[in-house]
Amino acid sequence: MPEVLITLAKHLTISFYVSGMKKEQQHKLEIHPWGLLEREFQADDYPLNATLFSLGNGFIGLRGTFEEGFDPEPFSDGCYLNGVYASEPIRYGEAAYGYARNNQRMLTVPDGKGIQIWVDGERFNLAEGEILEYERHLDMANATLARSLTWRSPLGKTLRLKTQRQICLTEKHLVLIHVEITPLDFGGEIRLLTGLDGNLDQAERSDDPRLASPIDQGDIQWLNNVADGDYLALALSVRSSGYEIRCAATHRLQASAGHTMTNLRHENRVATEYRCVAQRGKPIGLTKYLAYFAEQRAEPIEAGSLRQYLELSANKSFAEYAKAQRIEMDKFWQESDIQVLGNDSLQQGIRFNLFHLFQSLGRDGRTNIAAKGLSGDGYDGHYFWDTEIYVLPFFLYTQPNMARHLLEYRHSILDAARARARELAISKGALFPWRTIGGEECSAYYPAGTAQFHINADIAYAVRHYSRVTGDTEFLREKGAELVIEGARLWMEIGHFNPRRNNQFCINEVTGPDEYTALVDNNFYTNLMARAHLEYAAEVYQWLQSFDPEACLALAQRIQLGPQEPMLWAKAAKAMYLPYDQSQGIHPQDDGFLDKPVWDFEQTPANHYPLLLHYHPLVIYRHQVCKQADVVLGLLLESSEFSIEQKRRDFDFYEPLTTHDSTLSACIHSIIASEVGYPEKALDYFQQVARMDLDNHHNNTQHGIHTACMGGTWMCMVQGFAGMRLRGTELRFAPFVPEGMEGYRFRLQFRGRTLEVDINCSNASYTLITGEPINLHHVHKPVFLAAGETQTFEIAPPVEVTQ
Repeated sequence: MPEVLITLAKHLTISFYVSGMKKEQQHKLEIHPWGLLEREFQADDYPLNATLFSLGNGFIGLRGTFEEGFDPEPFSDGCYLNGVYASEPIRYGEAAYGYARNNQRMLTVPDGKGIQIWVDGERFNLAEGEILEYERHLDMANATLARSLTWRSPLGKTLRLKTQRQICLTEKHLVLIHVEITPLDFGGEIRLLTGLDGNLDQAERSDDPRLASPIDQGDIQWLNNVADGDYLALALSVRSSGYEIRCAATHRLQASAGHTMTNLRHENRVATEYRCVAQRGKPIGLTKYLAYFAEQRAEPIEAGSLRQYLELSANKSFAEYAKAQRIEMDKFWQESDIQVLGNDSLQQGIRFNLFHLFQSLGRDGRTNIAAKGLSGDGYDGHYFWDTEIYVLPFFLYTQPNMARHLLEYRHSILDAARARARELAISKGALFPWRTIGGEECSAYYPAGTAQFHINADIAYAVRHYSRVTGDTEFLREKGAELVIEGARLWMEIGHFNPRRNNQFCINEVTGPDEYTALVDNNFYTNLMARAHLEYAAEVYQWLQSFDPEACLALAQRIQLGPQEPMLWAKAAKAMYLPYDQSQGIHPQDDGFLDKPVWDFEQTPANHYPLLLHYHPLVIYRHQVCKQADVVLGLLLESSEFSIEQKRRDFDFYEPLTTHDSTLSACIHSIIASEVGYPEKALDYFQQVARMDLDNHHNNTQHGIHTACMGGTWMCMVQGFAGMRLRGTELRFAPFVPEGMEGYRFRLQFRGRTLEVDINCSNASYTLITGEPINLHHVHKPVFLAAGETQTFEIAPPVEVTQ
């Protein structure tokens, strides 16, 4: 089991990549394999650390801002509820039929973190006075955030402050905050103002599409508020989305001397003020039990039941909840941890990423995982195709029930996807949104949004992957088959058998994953994934017909599926056109990609990256330049379709053209570099991926983490260095240990089994911890394992191919 942070780690000089330029900055977070430790407060790091030190439980997310705040505002900011949003019309200067109508934006909901402190009339604020000692600690073993400091006020009074925070993993709606103030050299009065702040902070307008957009404050209707002794409550509704949100708090004060209590009420802010008699050396403690509930167009949440919920919650102490939290985290790490030997920096990065994925993922089948998780409002809190391709694999092989919830979310928005298809003159099936929360397409820029039809194939790929790894036929019968089949019908309407290409099946006017190339014919990735989608849809239909003919008939009647459609899917898949250039032996990204001039990288100033912030899209579109992996991503997802030599040629061609302006890119290049014989490149890319947010490589982590990149960390280790591939329903491995590591170890869940893989510089060991016997492959050797059995094989050092 993981140990809590008990040792002093070395300081780290972090390399930041700001607009393409690398600069050194002292960011005082220490390297430790189980947490983040800040031993010196630096005001300039406050916005970034608000992201890094955030906590969540899949429903509630709190940024790592101070309880007392760090600005003139009375309370700190950054509280989010997964899936809770406001909607507003997208205003176009020049609109057209079928454009996305509305944007959905994850709300900043009333903030309950705030606990202000006054010392004999002086407000405690780290922007003033003198900090004598300071330590803040995000403990990833326990999922708690703690701070301890000694502060001297401008008038010379010294106090010690300790704070603890946890968002309960066992109670979806509950947050606990504990503060302890000890006067060190004075007696007098300590005043605590604890509240719920509904003065919702919203983003300012920006030309950066990665940032959040503001919402109309008139969309918020305040329903009521309560300030009654230790109990506080706020209620509001969101007119545009129909959400009703209630937050409430109750408190338990621990003070050795007397105190008085006063309540304060405003329309959107309530607070309780405690005035405590302070005695030198005697601590004053306050535990805050904070709850959030949200429902959409449902029965109103009863105020009385919310108060009762908190009163029952307050019967348990912070320590009791922390013990339950530790049990949950022990289980998570036992199933999901990747242990890295000999490199604490990468170990910290990997665990930080897996920790934030676990905190951010919706667990109810109605919510998903946002591009920025629950740590910030970047990208408006939207869900993207990132989930199926980058995030789901980690949960699929470690927490398969959570992977199922992600696919259930897609099924929950299937009707909205059907409606979107009709808007684009697609008479059958569904078109899933590129970015959304509630199911509606929210991308105002259709060339890089709606035109990414590949999302249908990405979802089908995820269903196929899930079914083969778990053997969950119930999900496939009840929801997965409908997802796959409705998504597949799209291809027959936007594609065609082209007589000018020997009746091969072609798909025109689409955008692939690479957002620096838009509206092209026969994007390689899209056609490749559409082929796999159509093949799988035909396979699923035949399976359902055999496995449960009644369910198959009911589905066909419900969606008006003609008996000839599956045959057409198979025909289109077999005839799918995939661009290929014989002269270079590579797959062009699309029909016209090789006809464009190469982007002039030598003359592009270093501070002009990412390109999207400095060049009009048309300037970028007319050049050979990639924002992220496109063809290279296809080589990974449909790995068995291509030889190592083919993958190497494609990698060699596209790597120099790729800016990696997207955080989705480096992990894919790392995995393919591992496979084709470039171990140094694989490690270089991985080092960026593992510490993308800790080192703020893209200079926007202050707006939230990058969940897709975090999922890519797991992929780099398991699919890259360990070389894991799924062939049918069999796992295959081709592992090596890159320089800078001594080895690594991880566990996988596979069809009801638990498999442990342990790699060092000399050997690879496979142990079946639990479950039925399993067949797998180590390189080209078949391996049979019974429960409790270990087999060990020698591994050779990686052979680097000259590029």
